[in-house]
Amino acid sequence: MEKKRRNLILAVTVLLTVGFLSISLVSYYAARESLHEQVSESTLPLTSDNIYSEIQRDLVRPIFLSSLMAVDTFVRDWVLEGENDEKRMIHYLTAIQQRYGAVTSYFVSEKTRRYYHTSGIIKTVHENDPQDKWFFRVRSMKEDYEINIDRDTANLTSLTVFINYRVYGPSGEFIGATGVGLALKAVKALIDDYERRYGRQIFFIDRDGGVTLHGERYQGFLNIHDRPGIKKIAAKILAFPGGAFSYDLDGKKFFVNSRFVPEFKWFLLVEQAGDMNGKRILNTLWFNILIACAVTGVVLFLTILTVRAYQRQLEDTISRDKLTGALSRQVFDGVLDQAMKVAKREDGLLSLAMLDIDHFKDVNDTHGHLAGDAVLRTVVENVRGAIRETDALCRWGGEEFLLMFDRCDIGQARDLAEKIRTAIERSSVVFSGTPITVTVSLGIAQFVPGETERDFVNRVDKALFAAKRGGRNQVQAAP
Repeated sequence: MEKKRRNLILAVTVLLTVGFLSISLVSYYAARESLHEQVSESTLPLTSDNIYSEIQRDLVRPIFLSSLMAVDTFVRDWVLEGENDEKRMIHYLTAIQQRYGAVTSYFVSEKTRRYYHTSGIIKTVHENDPQDKWFFRVRSMKEDYEINIDRDTANLTSLTVFINYRVYGPSGEFIGATGVGLALKAVKALIDDYERRYGRQIFFIDRDGGVTLHGERYQGFLNIHDRPGIKKIAAKILAFPGGAFSYDLDGKKFFVNSRFVPEFKWFLLVEQAGDMNGKRILNTLWFNILIACAVTGVVLFLTILTVRAYQRQLEDTISRDKLTGALSRQVFDGVLDQAMKVAKREDGLLSLAMLDIDHFKDVNDTHGHLAGDAVLRTVVENVRGAIRETDALCRWGGEEFLLMFDRCDIGQARDLAEKIRTAIERSSVVFSGTPITVTVSLGIAQFVPGETERDFVNRVDKALFAAKRGGRNQVQAAP
């Protein structure tokens, strides 16, 4: 595994280094041969990618903030307690807005349909109100959040990027929507900054070609279908999610790179005149090489962290049940297979026990799944306290567990099984102030040399069935 990880890191390093260097060098030599080709195929697309990356980065912060609000225990508890004292929610939203510099913060309750805002309760949302369609869209969507560009309900003159997050109750039910708004001024400032640095015109258009967002230096028509020159390629730009285009105007050639931004549902257009001097192209090339080096370093760092985390997670997932800590079926199969081989070669002393929690469904139905989880963990703790270090415990599925008793005949297996059954019967779980007591049924079987693992497990499964059929809370041995 370690060797594979090193090979992966090496491969990523080589690919990134060769890829970035190849692109940069090809762009450099292409610029010497044809300035127009350089602009169209390399420099302009790189600029567009950088802008796109910056926009995505700026959206991460409000998304993270909205996710924190959605899981905040204050929000959930306040709603579940009946939304008493609305000032508490308004104070909370105001604190969020002031602390993180958001344009707006809000919460809409599923139960009362009240729209809570820093300025108070703005309204009660309704399905027939066009301004409230966003809430009912969030209410029915499967994803946890959405990014939506809309007019602020508290200020209809302000176009805002909203991060709408679903809020869940303790049982996973939808209890409301919360989030923050991000002013488009930040994106405009980003456009102005790139226009100054790259000397190119940058603007956004909607699916109809209307110019929705641009920098201070933008001049011209507010729809590319009406703008001279570019109107000749307007249909092509809108027909594809991205691409490189060019048009002629007044004897000059202009290049346009487009890219659809799904978060905004707009097209990002980066436009440049074809007569830009070669020095600026070369300077841009070196700048992109530096960015490529930085990106390579960041990607390698993140790749190493991701691979390590994934490796640890994979090992945990493969070897242990997440809830109880018992062995997974994959690992247990290997342990049992090895134990059967040893038993065949030596004395054949090996036993299995299958344990099932009696009426476990009633626990979930009466007390909830969290209580059921607590019962499962308690059962496993009692089993571990009763078995030996050489024995193995596996969560076979649901409320069923499979135990392997190494060097153990059927009589010893029965004693261990009875010890487990008694310990569980005498223990209880206190959940939400209520004690919960369960019993278990066990089937046991001793390994018969020559039988397969499947036959062995089937025999102990039949013994468990006999125990449950015989009244539960007992141990039955396979013939």
